[in-house]
Amino acid sequence: MTELLLRGRLLTFHDEPLAGDASPDAFTYIEDGGLLIRDGKIRAIGDYGRLRAGEGRNVEVIDHRPHLIMPGFIDTHIHYPQMQVVASYAGELMEWLNKYTFVEEQKFSNQGHPERIASAFFDELIRHGTTTAAAYCTVHKASVEAFFTEADRRNMRMIAGKVMMDRNAPSGLLDTAQSGYDDSKELIGKWHGTGRQLYAITPRFAPTSTPEQLELSGLLAREYPDLHVQTHLCENTAEIAFVAELFPWSRDYTQVYEHYGLLGPKTLLGHCIHLTDAEIAAIANSGSVAVFCPTSNLFIGSGLFNLARLEASHPPVRHAIATDIGGGTSYSMLRTLDEGYKILNIQGQRYHPLRSYYQATLGNARALSLQGIIGALTPGAEADCIVLNARSTPAMRLRMETVETLVEELFLMQTMGDDRTIAEVYIAGKPAKSLLAS
Repeated sequence: MTELLLRGRLLTFHDEPLAGDASPDAFTYIEDGGLLIRDGKIRAIGDYGRLRAGEGRNVEVIDHRPHLIMPGFIDTHIHYPQMQVVASYAGELMEWLNKYTFVEEQKFSNQGHPERIASAFFDELIRHGTTTAAAYCTVHKASVEAFFTEADRRNMRMIAGKVMMDRNAPSGLLDTAQSGYDDSKELIGKWHGTGRQLYAITPRFAPTSTPEQLELSGLLAREYPDLHVQTHLCENTAEIAFVAELFPWSRDYTQVYEHYGLLGPKTLLGHCIHLTDAEIAAIANSGSVAVFCPTSNLFIGSGLFNLARLEASHPPVRHAIATDIGGGTSYSMLRTLDEGYKILNIQGQRYHPLRSYYQATLGNARALSLQGIIGALTPGAEADCIVLNARSTPAMRLRMETVETLVEELFLMQTMGDDRTIAEVYIAGKPAKSLLAS
């Protein structure tokens, strides 16, 4: 049995604080808190003195004061093969895909390349405080093997899948409807539920899958109803027009996925910017998740995600937030929250710091249907947590001299923070970031 007691200021969420700091029941903040970890899971949370005098009497203590301890960040949409595509100049989505992304992803057929990128990918996640991600691999089985092998070695909870695409891409990136189905079944059997690994059925998006492939993707979803499904939807107006050409029978882009049985409570739909009212209703009624990718949407010039419109639906559309590397420009969820704030603010929508940190932790866990497992500092949850230092740069230290509240501190870290703000990362109760520097 391994035990550890972390000491510091603790923040965790129980619900979405829609009224910001006027929602005290939505979160717990403990000024001098203790987090007791046993065998990779949270055993207890509370006042440090009481925990130390009770269950934590003979336990090793790591004192992180005055830093803030929170659940690890969760990224709900990221492309691990695109690490060497970040910051590639292009005018719009399809140009960016054809000029850079598809070229880069073909390298994953080269021996040793998937393993090298997977190792670098997880280093970056840890460096930036992300402890769980929903990731796209490439069409190559080797890319999935490298991803899950490295994630399992580090004991990180990950969701990923082999991209399925059988048209409108270079020949080196194409499978067939049948081989995509067969490869996915083989990978599901090997990796889903192995350690902390979860598999996601991953048709890239409608433009790169034939009706036959989407039909078999839907069959996989019916055969494995506990699996996630991830794809892209309504990111770019040219993309939407292309889908209308490819599927002329469909009312809209969303109906393509609906028709093939790919919508549902565990479906992650990247972007969801240019939605019609009918599409919003279909997403809401299916319980699918619209994933907000702010840095990517700004960089590629796709448009502005309208959160208020999605939340005004009846029922409201479930939503999440993500980096979308490599269309996204930073691995940092702090940077992602910052750009998300700006996108919503320019539309007159308020995004309180407590709401944004909720979204990057418990909110994203709920979007992944993993609440109770990750995303909160609660007894029984997996002990993935991060330590945040609001004085991590000279400029932040100076600003902290005038910060008086927790909310101000959170907003400062969201606005000016980066990987340096992440003082430590714990994966299943074991320190991980400090090991990267050794």
